Amino acid sequence: MIDTVQVFSALLAVLAAAGALVIFVSLGARSRGELLLAGVRDVALWIAFAVAGAAMVGSLYFSEAAEYVPCKLCWYQRIAMYSLAVILLVAAIKRDRGVTKYALPLAIIGAGISTYHYLLEWFPSIETDVCSIDVPCTTIWFREFGFATLSFMALSGFVLIIALMVTLLTRKEQ
Repeated sequence: MIDTVQVFSALLAVLAAAGALVIFVSLGARSRGELLLAGVRDVALWIAFAVAGAAMVGSLYFSEAAEYVPCKLCWYQRIAMYSLAVILLVAAIKRDRGVTKYALPLAIIGAGISTYHYLLEWFPSIETDVCSIDVPCTTIWFREFGFATLSFMALSGFVLIIALMVTLLTRKEQ
């Protein structure tokens, strides 16, 4: 069961990264990408909530069911992602696109922490005194497809949320 959840979660992370890439390319394409962006804007808050909610449930599964002990950086990423799940749910229900003021900074901070954590997994020698000896931040519980770790999954989620929030900020006036 744990192996299946790992592969499924890694697939979701790859899809999130691909989705973010498509959104950023569409944003750069200006008028050519506007049709796609218009469709994304209509559901951006719900997609962003789904991403944050899935990341939250996934992290709870890995720590509680799979018993992967989260490191200090994992906890910081969780703080950002769990907060995003609540904020984005309320925003989606209320259709409040002004949530970008709150969600974007949280997602950017979370992405920064995830990036650092992912780099630590590949280059353990750059570790500072951030993590403890008991639960080092260089611990890799699994690496699906040769690259997808828990910190990669979090990073993919944060980057997709950033892309969705930027999409809401770039809405063209009609």
